[in-house]
Amino acid sequence: MSSDDESLSAANEDNAVAPPGGRPSAVEQIETPAVAPPPAPFEVPAPAPPRRQSAVLDTAHLGDIEGALGRIKLSDSDRPRDMRTRMLTMLAIVGPGLIVMVGDNDAGGVATYAQAGQNYGYSLLWVLVLLIPVLIVNQEMVVRLGAVTGVGHARLINERFGRGWGWFSVGDLFILNFLTIVTEFIGVSLAADYIGISKYIVVPTAAAALIVIMASGSFRRWERAMFAFIAITLLQIPMLLLSHPDWSRAAHDFVVPGVSGGFTSDAVLLVIAIVGTTVAPWQLFFQQSNIVDKRITPRFIGYERADTTLGAFVVVIGAAAVLMTADYAARATDSVGKFIDAGNIAHLLGNVDGKLGSIFAIVLLDASIIGAAAVTLATSYAFGDVFGMKHSLHRGFKDAKQFYVSYIVMVALAAGIVLIPGAPLGLITTAVQALAGLLLPSASVFLLLLCNDPQVLGPWVNRTWLNIVAVFIVAVLLLLSGILMLTTLFPDIDVVATAEYLAVAMVILAVVSMGALKWQRRRSPLPPAPVVPLVSATEKDSWRMPPLALLEPVTWSAGTKLGMLALRGYLVVGAVLLLVKAVQLGRG
Repeated sequence: MSSDDESLSAANEDNAVAPPGGRPSAVEQIETPAVAPPPAPFEVPAPAPPRRQSAVLDTAHLGDIEGALGRIKLSDSDRPRDMRTRMLTMLAIVGPGLIVMVGDNDAGGVATYAQAGQNYGYSLLWVLVLLIPVLIVNQEMVVRLGAVTGVGHARLINERFGRGWGWFSVGDLFILNFLTIVTEFIGVSLAADYIGISKYIVVPTAAAALIVIMASGSFRRWERAMFAFIAITLLQIPMLLLSHPDWSRAAHDFVVPGVSGGFTSDAVLLVIAIVGTTVAPWQLFFQQSNIVDKRITPRFIGYERADTTLGAFVVVIGAAAVLMTADYAARATDSVGKFIDAGNIAHLLGNVDGKLGSIFAIVLLDASIIGAAAVTLATSYAFGDVFGMKHSLHRGFKDAKQFYVSYIVMVALAAGIVLIPGAPLGLITTAVQALAGLLLPSASVFLLLLCNDPQVLGPWVNRTWLNIVAVFIVAVLLLLSGILMLTTLFPDIDVVATAEYLAVAMVILAVVSMGALKWQRRRSPLPPAPVVPLVSATEKDSWRMPPLALLEPVTWSAGTKLGMLALRGYLVVGAVLLLVKAVQLGRG
């Protein structure tokens, strides 16, 4: 056993004084001195709180919350709850939700939104509005998992469902994330081309900056650097204003669904691309691990929910700004429907207004850097989770070499691929979109299963209404994933008809599945469902998941097993077909 493991085990055995109103969390037990104040005269001393153990893997994930805009000491549990204190607490907590959302408006996102604006004007703005609840629902579940369990998403899947299912979920993620990082550096090279600086200077410089920021050995410094890049995204506001927006048309298209020219195959594919680039699998892994690394505990879940909701609105506002600016570029240069890439949008804007073109290029460069930082860190977090290594930004390079080396290697390789003359960058971009669409439903299914596991979340499990909403979202994502896969493999297919057929097939499958489940229940009674602990509100704020080794094994019903096997089969077949398609495209 390493010295860190020994210190963690010893810390878990410590007793602590419960904060007013409830038992302390596992983290607070470790940080709070186990010395009780003397009882008042004639007062019966309260019994010592029970010992609880933590599932936290890395001891660096325990301690005070050190955010970019403030710090919260674990000994401050008895602070007054006035408005000033709440605001200071919010400033200290904000970060994981905002960063994951802004990071989602990366190079691929800017390209997709720009394509929507240039080819279809404002008519797809309504899609962005519908994505707000999807983002909030998905990421709110991740918030609870991170704060309550104290471990990353990859480790939870591995430990609860076995390494077979873990690698099924996480293995493909590593490939997808690496290809996504490559697309971020493609965005950097496109921005450099407009600015007039060689990509052989800008791309290595951006890669070096990402490494220096991440390897500083301070979570607070890393988060402050991310906030600096997020501040640059505010240039989207003057960018939008300089593009002479039509506010009345925008207001209409935000709330009235429709597509300029009708729902053609290309339009449906672009809608799917918008959903895929806005709701990405890496977001689940990043935010959960980042919450753990920031040491956020259940008592701060409300603040982190607010952080996530803020981020969801920021990402949609940014996406709308890019879409509306691209529409202006198309109308001003008579290039409607002639999208090439995000770099070309900058050149079109530059032909009309040099200042506007430069702002768009800076926004693209900034989005690429934020995206690369978030996606790469999400992968390194998952790497540490899977292999049980130290994986915290609170540690320096010498203290967590494997964690930092995995990050450096991914950044260096991705940047190197972009610099290779003749590299199939267009093929990589297409593969990322298709693979993201393929993996998104499975990531959401695992998320839903974990959030309904009482042993993992205890009193924090999903409520019935949330499960209904989440299942509907997963069904829609699965439908969109199937359409995207089929159109990637068979470009000449009728997308609108395919969407209709798949929707009908999913409804029939849902009805058959419900009938089969009722029939199975009549033949043999189901095993008793795990009991959700009943606790008070104050106890709920301090409830933490015990060590994963102490949890009872997961038992799936016959319906769940069948559904998961079908999902696995779909992903395996889809991955093979994608590989075949990539080889065909590579050979011309």
